[in-house]
Amino acid sequence: MLETSARLLRLLSLLQTQRDWSGPDLAERLGVTPRTVRRDVEKLRGLGYPVHAASGVAGGYRLGAGARLPPLLLDDDEAVAVAVSLRTATAGSVEGIAESSVRALSKLEQVLPARLRHRVQALHSVTVPLHGTNPSAVDPEVLMAVATACREHQVLRFDYRDHDGARTSRRTEPHTLVHTGWRWYLVAWDLTRDDWRNFRLDRISPKTPTGPAFPPREPPTDDIRAYASWSVSTAGYRFQAQVRFHAAAEVIARSTTPSAMTVEPVDDETCLVRTGSNSLDSLALYLSLLGVDFEVLEPPELVEHVRVLAGRLDRASRPRALPDQPI
Repeated sequence: MLETSARLLRLLSLLQTQRDWSGPDLAERLGVTPRTVRRDVEKLRGLGYPVHAASGVAGGYRLGAGARLPPLLLDDDEAVAVAVSLRTATAGSVEGIAESSVRALSKLEQVLPARLRHRVQALHSVTVPLHGTNPSAVDPEVLMAVATACREHQVLRFDYRDHDGARTSRRTEPHTLVHTGWRWYLVAWDLTRDDWRNFRLDRISPKTPTGPAFPPREPPTDDIRAYASWSVSTAGYRFQAQVRFHAAAEVIARSTTPSAMTVEPVDDETCLVRTGSNSLDSLALYLSLLGVDFEVLEPPELVEHVRVLAGRLDRASRPRALPDQPI
């Protein structure tokens, strides 16, 4: 049988791994009687951990939120994953999180066993971060406010600044947060425009309090990931392109990201791509840099722009002889 102190830590670890445990299940995992489990639960409560209990067939134990953070008991892989994530977060897209990440990482590394600390340090020693100031970094309070409104299905009101700096007031039913690795976006139902929209979080200034709760609306498609990709890569831009590439979808997908374009297979040798930009030059060059033959289906402005650019590049490949220089 486990010693009492070790058993309490084991019990706390089990309570952290899933939402509900029955008394008999905990007793079996710990190798003790249900009566001992009840006594150990009371000891955890005496230490300040809010372990809730419910009686009956559907009853059991649940670890609730308390006034302080309980010790997080991690296995080897979880500890390494957290440490690596904290190092990565120092270059994150949430404003002000770097200092907090460094403090949390220093605490974690102090208690990591040597074998795990060496694994984390080995990765860090051969990694060179190429990051600088992120102008799209999000205030953590904004991120938490929007995430809470999504989870609680509360109407979210905010002032929104577009890419030209113009401000508008919005009332939305928030649905999903999208993180591209560099920017955060909110996918929401815009109550004023009566349609789905995406909003960059670094351009949002939430208003408090939030609005009333609303019944969750059906998402715009069954594949919310695909919709989020289209919303971020295409929908918000002045020029929205549809292009047929003469390559398999997986070939194009390996050369880009879901935040840059959506890729839909047509057959084994072609795929349909949707992407957008506020600049026809950027759009034409980006598509050509993928190194695959393609045809622009829309918009007409891009078709003409690619034709003009192709002529310019063709002329550049056949330079004319320079006139004789005077002696």
